[in-house]
Amino acid sequence: MRYIGTSTFAAWQLVEALWAAKELGLNRFVCEQPPYNLLDRRIERELLPMAQTFGIGIIPWSPLAKLARSAIAGGLLSGKYHRGDSTPADARYSTPDNPIMERRVRNKEPIFDVVEQLQPLAEANGCTLAQLALAWCAGQPGVSSAIIGPRTMEQLEDNLGALAVTLSDDDLAQIDAISPPGQMATPFYEASFGPSQHRW
Repeated sequence: MRYIGTSTFAAWQLVEALWAAKELGLNRFVCEQPPYNLLDRRIERELLPMAQTFGIGIIPWSPLAKLARSAIAGGLLSGKYHRGDSTPADARYSTPDNPIMERRVRNKEPIFDVVEQLQPLAEANGCTLAQLALAWCAGQPGVSSAIIGPRTMEQLEDNLGALAVTLSDDDLAQIDAISPPGQMATPFYEASFGPSQHRW
């Protein structure tokens, strides 16, 4: 059996797709693949509650705030980026003339404000910043699984270490104070929020 899903849909688009599938007797979408990380939590406003309401699986991409479809290492939540330092040569965000990257890192101060406050919390939990970010994402209500994108065995092993991280209620409250629910420090979720070109 095969299943179908969406990627970076707005909640209204997915609900419309479910309605159309029911009206026309078609297979319904069963999962949505949005960007979701501690630098952009906007899917919590509508998309996550909608998914929980209608039984849609959420499989986030970019839980470490990476740019999708790039073969170069990245991850704003990987711990490799620091305020005032030059960008590592192999980093995704060092690639010039990339409008998506430029938009995401145009104002780096809010990014570092989040990262610098999360780092001590990761250390207190005996894990890396990447492991904290992955454990948080995978543990959010409505999230089925988080998509990781390691480039090296070292990155894979670090990512898998997130499975051993358990965040307490106090940890989660601290994270919410650092990165407020439904807010963003830099844009990843860029679904269509305008009216549809097509109408039923």
